[in-house]
Amino acid sequence: MFFSESGQGVPVVLIHGLFGDGDNLKALGHELEADYRVIRVDCPNHGRSEHLADMDYPTIAKMLLALLDQLQIKQAHLVGHSMGGKIAMATALIAPERVLSVVAADIAPVAYSNRHDKVFAAMQSLPLDAKDRRVALQHLLDHGVDEATAQFLLKSLRRNDVGFEWKLNLAGLIHSYPHIIGWFNPPSSAGYLTFDGPILLLHSADPAYVNASYREAIVQQFPQAESKAIEGTGHWLHAQKPTVFNRIVHDFIDKHVSGQ
Repeated sequence: MFFSESGQGVPVVLIHGLFGDGDNLKALGHELEADYRVIRVDCPNHGRSEHLADMDYPTIAKMLLALLDQLQIKQAHLVGHSMGGKIAMATALIAPERVLSVVAADIAPVAYSNRHDKVFAAMQSLPLDAKDRRVALQHLLDHGVDEATAQFLLKSLRRNDVGFEWKLNLAGLIHSYPHIIGWFNPPSSAGYLTFDGPILLLHSADPAYVNASYREAIVQQFPQAESKAIEGTGHWLHAQKPTVFNRIVHDFIDKHVSGQ
């Protein structure tokens, strides 16, 4: 996994969501790096990380643990948005001894319904021989993608000799999408693995991703889970209210600092 690193101290790993890269949580990284060793990763099939035909949460969690080994990190705080939050939670379930705390932003440890068909279709049909990003933007808008999402997607579009190409592995993401929106029930003698450490589900006011119906599944896997909403935000809460988001995350990690 490609990563960038700044700061020093107890490690904090920042994990972006679907279609993103390590820059998505860059503002949070700047907030934390005065007090912590901050590692921002590109997830598989995104940014500059490895392209995989198949990706699921146990696989990515093991890749993240391998990165911690590479960096000689015994324990770390994990912060993830959306898909990145699921990666953080999966890692905590698989290797709880390696995780000091988790912040999962606007995501729960449950399976979700398909909600990206329109986005995938627009990305697949995008004319990559276009000479101007404005053409690409208009194509996404014409295919029903809202402007905020379209602008976000264009960050993963880079120029080549004949036009543009996706930095992300679009085919791999489409193939792995059922795993990305899904979840997994790690086997154990009790039926579930659990993470008994501190975890904050920091969510938007929109109940689409985190709501009361998920409470039982959350508590079953994360008995110490706390929940906090940031009013006036949607799914991109870290970008919509960055000052509030960054402060809450910083305060939560400060409360649970230990380990090397």
